[in-house]
Order: sequence, then structure tokens, then C-alpha cells
Amino acid sequence: MTRHDSTAPNGTILVTGATGKQGAAAARHLLHHGRTVRALVRDTDSEAARALAEAGAGLVRGDFDDPETITAAVKDVHGVFLVPPASYGANGWDLELEFTRGAALVDASTAAGVRHVVFTSIASMPGHIFRGEEGKRRIEKRIEASGMDWTHLRPVRFMENYLLRDSPIDGIHGGLHRHLFHPQHPMQVIAVDDIGAFAALAFADRDRFHGLTLELAGDELTPTAAAAAITGATNRTVHYEQVPQDEADALGPEISAIREVLNGDRSWAADLPALREIHPRLRTFDTWLKDGGADQIASLPTD
Repeated sequence: MTRHDSTAPNGTILVTGATGKQGAAAARHLLHHGRTVRALVRDTDSEAARALAEAGAGLVRGDFDDPETITAAVKDVHGVFLVPPASYGANGWDLELEFTRGAALVDASTAAGVRHVVFTSIASMPGHIFRGEEGKRRIEKRIEASGMDWTHLRPVRFMENYLLRDSPIDGIHGGLHRHLFHPQHPMQVIAVDDIGAFAALAFADRDRFHGLTLELAGDELTPTAAAAAITGATNRTVHYEQVPQDEADALGPEISAIREVLNGDRSWAADLPALREIHPRLRTFDTWLKDGGADQIASLPTD
């Protein structure tokens, strides 16, 4: 199939996952740049959905598991920001369900004449593929074969993950941050808002971004250095501790495998200077802390 004419007017962008972190960030940036945003939400009366509407987004009720709603959502839209819901449970990733959801939206978009899909995926680690990546890589291939213009965004770990309260291997509890990373090995991180900024840039310049896969990060520092930066910015002492291998093993084979790799010399490899050429205001970890991250961490319970 041939590419669509990139001179088309600024049409509507459907943002999926619009009440989630990445979708909300994409919607904010698109609205800021004057784009018409249609936000796909499950509940149009939710607080997050109402906030989107107040910001200027149009709401459409839809569910990835209800094909008819997806078909209706992509009608007459120019582009799609795609965040298919992942499915992770006691038995690990349900890769087939994740792929089915993503593929359904890709196929509906193709049939509806959508011109550009920006897919937010997951960062790759050179030389290693984790099981949790497989569903997203299959969706990437489905998009690439669709004939639509496409851009893949592959973000690393979110800076906002320090705010998590219900994860056994992240967040800050009792002044302790525990994760799988080696304490002294570099760890790449990105502010979620910057993912939205890259999405808006991609939709604004389809010729430039068509066919690009961007590994996204905003900074690289050790977990120990990150804990020290949080301590300095919040005046609350935070230490880092690596989750032991036996504890990771108990959390399942996928977590176990990730811990083994992260304890070695492999990590993500986003090109930070190249990304700043595209998005000069890309946040460092210190910038994120100053822009509100420190205040959010400081407001967390101390237990």
C-alpha cells in the first residue's frame, strides 16, 4: 500500500487510554498544540474523563474488548494514539489478549482510513527480549503491515513510578525504594509527560516521524543516585535496596528473568542527546523533581 498524503489538514486524534498516565499526557499536549482530541474512555462520568472534557477533549465511550465501540471510535479520525490495555495477573502476561486488543484497533483504524498511528510500546534492552515485550512487538508488526503511517514510542521506566503504593518492587515505603536494578548500574528513566510531548510532535510532523521507532528516556542515573536526589529534594531520607534474586524468583519467572538481566551490565540504551535534538525540553530526573515530582513524593505516607 502507498502512504497517505501528509498534507492532510489537522484532523481529529483519537487518544486511547486517555484516563491513564500516557494517554492523558498525550491528550494534554495535543490540546495544547490546538489539535482536536477524541478521548476513548470506559466511563464518561469518571473524574478523569470529566477533566479531559473540561480541557477541551471530546469523549467517546469505548472498550477494547467491545469491537463495535472501537469501530465507532475511529470513524472520521486522522490519527490514533494507541495504548492497548496490558493484562498481567498471577500467571504473568496474557500476551494473546494484549495482542488481540491492539490488533483489533489497528484493523479498525485501517478500515476507517486512519492516516497515522502513534503506538506507545515498551523499551527494548539490546540483546534480550522479555516475555512481557512479545505482545507489544506483535502489535508493532501489525501496525507496520497496515499501510498506515506509524511511529513507535518505546519508553523506559517512568519517573512517576516512585509514587507507586501497591507494587512489591517499586515505590517508596518507609524511606526505602526497592527494585530489581543493581544499585550502582545506570538506570534510564523518563517523565510520563514527555511521552505525551513526543506523541504530539509525531502527529505534528508525520513525514519526519513516519517509520521511526524511538527508544525514549530523559535521564540515566544509578538507583542509589536517584535515591540521593530524592533525599535532597524532599528533605526525607530515601535509601535504595535491590530486591534479592530469591525474592524475585518468588514473584514469578518473568520478574526473575528481568532481575537477572538488570543485575548484569545490560540496560536500556535510549540515545539521550538525539532525543534532546527532537525535544529540547526533555526532563532530567532533577528537572522532574523540581517540576513537582519532589512535592508529590513528599506528600506520600511515610509508612
